[in-house]
Amino acid sequence: MNYVLKRLGQSLLTILVVVSASFGLIRLLPGGPMDYLRAEMIKQGSDLSSAEINRRIAAQTNIAVDEPMYVQYLDYMTAMVQGDFGRSIWYEEPVASVIGPAIPWTVFLTASALFLAFTVGISLGAFMAYKEGSSFDIASTGIGLFLNSTPSYVIALLLIAFLGYRFQLFPTGGRYASELTTGFNIPFLTSVLYHGVLPILSMALVGFGGWALSMRGNSIRVLGEDYLRVARLRGLPTRRIAIRYVARNAILPMYTGLMIAIGTVFGGAVIIENIFAYPGVGFYLIQAIHARDYPLMMGGFILITVAMVIGITIADLTYGWLDPRAKGGGSRESY
Repeated sequence: MNYVLKRLGQSLLTILVVVSASFGLIRLLPGGPMDYLRAEMIKQGSDLSSAEINRRIAAQTNIAVDEPMYVQYLDYMTAMVQGDFGRSIWYEEPVASVIGPAIPWTVFLTASALFLAFTVGISLGAFMAYKEGSSFDIASTGIGLFLNSTPSYVIALLLIAFLGYRFQLFPTGGRYASELTTGFNIPFLTSVLYHGVLPILSMALVGFGGWALSMRGNSIRVLGEDYLRVARLRGLPTRRIAIRYVARNAILPMYTGLMIAIGTVFGGAVIIENIFAYPGVGFYLIQAIHARDYPLMMGGFILITVAMVIGITIADLTYGWLDPRAKGGGSRESY
């Protein structure tokens, strides 16, 4: 129990440090929300005087940019603890109202891609280890290395170019067809899946290579253990050896990586969502960065930070329960 409380305290401290650093770094960006809005109003040919433009901008932003930094920080942290993340400058809505509806869409993309990459990756990795040294293993390893080292946005652009424009098999943007009625009906759900194919594939193909190579390496290491030789000498069925001994022990070291990947569910699709014009958390985060929308930027960063810390904390607290060999001396060796 003491370790759990200590770990939770460390997680809260990590969130506080990251949020504080983000608050300061955001305000070090060149320009600011007032400068951006002023430039947009001038670009649109506004015939208002400079004083009137400044007055309207000050009323719209509602940010005390003239106050000392520590005063702005204390005001923001006090409001954040109370569940108030401010009001988006660009969208003129509460930050929670902008990000909240986008969360399920981001979770749908990243969770689907992670599930697809993990299941296919570990299955192929185990088969690669079983066929170690064969032509299949060599070819699969090369493909896995190539995919794992290729940025997801490169694959996304290739999928758009070929499957989207050249062959016109899938839509290149949006979450669903605009003419459909939203809700739990078959046409709408089908359209959601159809529009999500390319962004999901863009992330899954990159992640698949890493999981396959990791599973291959772990499986090869496990195959050389003495307890497998004993299991074979005992005459245990091959199926039981593969599932209860090889697969179970080969997957365990990947558990922490899986939990961290789950933690990046909100921050792992920022570029992909913008390439496919998919209004998720990452899409609004990029829009906020372009507009210097301080409250919306902070809301996105806080969501990503909290999700990541929760994923790592869960992995740290549960790894010893999954693998008793990790327990010892009151410490964990999960990563």
